Amino acid sequence: MLRIGFGTDDLSRLRVAAGSDFMWEVVLSLHLLQNRHAALVFDPWRRQVREDLARAGLIRTTRALIEVNPCASYFPDFLTPGLGDPDPDTGLDAVLSTPRGRLRSELARLYPDRSMPSGARRLAEGGSEALRRLGRAVRAYHAVAVAPYRTVIDRAVGTDLARRADSALAAGAEGLLGSYQPDLLSRRDGRLECGYPFDRGLELNGRPLTLIPSFFCVRQPVALTARELPPVLVYPLPLAPGCLTVAGPGGAPGLHRLLGPTRARVLELLGRPMSTSGIAAALHLSPANASRHATVLREAGLVGSFRDGHRMLHRRTGLGEALLNGNWGV
Repeated sequence: MLRIGFGTDDLSRLRVAAGSDFMWEVVLSLHLLQNRHAALVFDPWRRQVREDLARAGLIRTTRALIEVNPCASYFPDFLTPGLGDPDPDTGLDAVLSTPRGRLRSELARLYPDRSMPSGARRLAEGGSEALRRLGRAVRAYHAVAVAPYRTVIDRAVGTDLARRADSALAAGAEGLLGSYQPDLLSRRDGRLECGYPFDRGLELNGRPLTLIPSFFCVRQPVALTARELPPVLVYPLPLAPGCLTVAGPGGAPGLHRLLGPTRARVLELLGRPMSTSGIAAALHLSPANASRHATVLREAGLVGSFRDGHRMLHRRTGLGEALLNGNWGV
C-alpha cells in the first residue's frame, strides 16, 4: 500500500498531466515485455512487438535497455524524469543530462549482490558515448513498440482526461480527486492510499502531486522511489480486452490483417513524403519490395506518388489517413 500525506491545502495543488509521458511509456512498456500482466489486453501487442523487434534487428538493443530497466520493485528514477511530457526530445534530454553521481548510485542499486553487466557499467560511469547509445536505443525501441500504437494510446488517454475534466468542471478539485475514487485511490485520515507492491509512505511537504495517465501502466499506480523528487503518481487506464487486437498499430480496425503487416507499416510511415529508398531503409526492405508495396497502396488509393526532381516520393492520401485512423465512414 502507498500512503500519501494529503491535506486540504494539497487539494488545491493537485494537477493532472495533459497527456501520457514519453519516457514513462517507454519504461512501462519494457516492463510489460518482461511479464504476462494484463494478458487479455497486451498479449497481442507482446507478440507483434517481439516479431517487429526481431525483424528490425533490435533484440540485443532491447535486452540492453532491460538491463537498466528491469521489471522489478525498483527501477532507476533517472529513466522517468517527466511530469507528463509527450515530446521525445524533452524526455531524452532530461534523461541524458542526469548527473554522473546519480547514474552511478541508481544503477548500483539494481545490482547490489552481483557485478553490473558491461553496458550498465559503462552507463553508470557517465561516459558520453554510453549516454548517446542509450538515447539511440530508446528512440529505436519506441519507434517499434510504442509509436505505431500512438492513435490507440492517444484515444485511451484522451477519453480518461475528458472524464477527469468533466469531474473538475462539475465539482472543482474535490470532484477531480473523487473521479479517481474508489478504483485507483481511497482517501482517509488526511491521506491518499492506493495499491502498491509494498508498504511505503510519501509526504508532499507542500509540493504539488502530479497524476499522469499511462497506457502501459497496469494493475496499480507507480511512483518515483526517491522522496526528494517531484511527487508523481502514474496510473493505469481502463482498457478493454481486444483493444489492441481490433485497433492494431495506428488504430485502424484490422489494418494489419487487411493490408498485411508490411504494407500496413508502409502506410503508417507515409505521414510525410518519403522516397522508395527511404521506405526501404526505414523498414529494412529491398528497394524492389518497397516499390512494390508502394505501388499496391497507390493503386488502392491509399498513397499518392509524385516526382520531386529525380526522386519519386510517396505520401498517404486522405483515404489512407481515414483508414489508418479507423474512420471507415469517410
